[in-house]
Amino acid sequence: MRPIEGLTAVVDLDTQEVLKIVDRGATIPIPASTNTDYRFSAQKPSRNMNRISPISTEQPAGPSFTVDDEHIVKWANWEFHLRPDPRAGVVISRAMFRDPDTGEMRNVMYKGMPSELFVPYMDPTEGWYFKTYLDAGEYGFGLQAMPLDRLNDCPNNAYFMDGVFAASDGTPYVQSDMICIFESYAGDIAWRHSESPITGMEIREVRPKMTLVVRMAASVGNYDYIVDWEFQMDGLIKIKVGLSGILMVKGSPYTNMDQVPSQENLYGTLISENVIGVIHDHYITFYLDMDVDGSDNSFMKVNLKKERVSTSESPRKSYLKAVRTVAKTEKDAQIKLKLYDPSEFHIINPNKKTKVGNPVGYKVVPGGTAASLLVLDDPPQKRAAFTNNQIWVTQYNRSEEWASGFFTYQSHGDDTLETWSNRDRPIENKDIVLWYTLGFHHIPCQEDFPIMPTVSSSFDLKPVNFFERNPILHMPPNIIEDLPACQSVAAS
Repeated sequence: MRPIEGLTAVVDLDTQEVLKIVDRGATIPIPASTNTDYRFSAQKPSRNMNRISPISTEQPAGPSFTVDDEHIVKWANWEFHLRPDPRAGVVISRAMFRDPDTGEMRNVMYKGMPSELFVPYMDPTEGWYFKTYLDAGEYGFGLQAMPLDRLNDCPNNAYFMDGVFAASDGTPYVQSDMICIFESYAGDIAWRHSESPITGMEIREVRPKMTLVVRMAASVGNYDYIVDWEFQMDGLIKIKVGLSGILMVKGSPYTNMDQVPSQENLYGTLISENVIGVIHDHYITFYLDMDVDGSDNSFMKVNLKKERVSTSESPRKSYLKAVRTVAKTEKDAQIKLKLYDPSEFHIINPNKKTKVGNPVGYKVVPGGTAASLLVLDDPPQKRAAFTNNQIWVTQYNRSEEWASGFFTYQSHGDDTLETWSNRDRPIENKDIVLWYTLGFHHIPCQEDFPIMPTVSSSFDLKPVNFFERNPILHMPPNIIEDLPACQSVAAS
């Protein structure tokens, strides 16, 4: 938050020699430290902020999930293996769901994890052009995971799991409280329906939505990433990424925007006196080895097409038609999301169908995301070519797990997800891997300083004809007798 701007050293790490020192910041002052301490103990009491009462989740009968053999998590109809990983952070393996009608344990996903993070800063000047990071491959996403703060990172009912890693000299060490697991209820509704009064039937059926959350948080230098895997009772998996922490800032001679010449590019926003928050992106690419009712799956694009209707056929003039296309090879499954050309993206098992003849499947449901706008031959974009599309599907290969390549340091982009996909191998009715990239454009603002309120986005893996019907019809409603007997305090 107090950069010494314009001072850059070039060091040969092999010889440990300083090759060059560049100082172009003689006219740029070091920003003052006023109001940069974000710790609660440093804050002055505010008369203008109303305190809220704390909220706690209590489970007098204990949690509904178990952790067997330290890694096998069982909750509701879900069962999966959970482990910390030095590069990926959290790895979910062998995710299975017990069919509520047949009792069969059905495969959903063999392995899921963050594969790589790409964070390019949008300042091409001498002291900044190289600030384009591949956080998992260069630093280790799991190695940067910090102990979670009980009651603040995770609620009162959370279970904690340690990570055990090897230091650079091979010495094992424990990363305590790296992952937390907890049941969550935010007042959301799983499903509901009330019959209209005109039917004469007084029916109102509602079910509360409870979920199981697996969480980790990594502090990669200045930025903090919160990654949640949220398992729902209806078979859906929500993967959410939150961004917080401290902006990477640039020193500036300016204390007010009135001083900035109109033709000058700041490469960001003046967020405090002598401080610029530089524009940047975040991309998190997930490796999702889907095994929907077995290892041989296919990727199907379901495109919504506008169809026009003649006036002789209907008073309507148009409608939407679903056009299903199964990808034959990897290049068929290189997908850029388009708002005005919408599609669904299904992983199906063509060898297993429902009673009415639909192939069982799961679909990836994008949330808010962003796409890289860098030119394709820009060196950092070549290294991060896995962000050229939001969705890829590749044939399974044991050596292809890390989207930036197995060896990321000083890579030139010749062993990335794009390279593998361009081999154009067959993927129909094969063991395939789905890749999804979640993206953020970040134009900093003053509210991000000195610490950034969390901004989040997510995507879903949702059953699509996987079950014969709604899988949570058997779920009972809440009744007051089942809830903890808490003493309420009347509001003054």
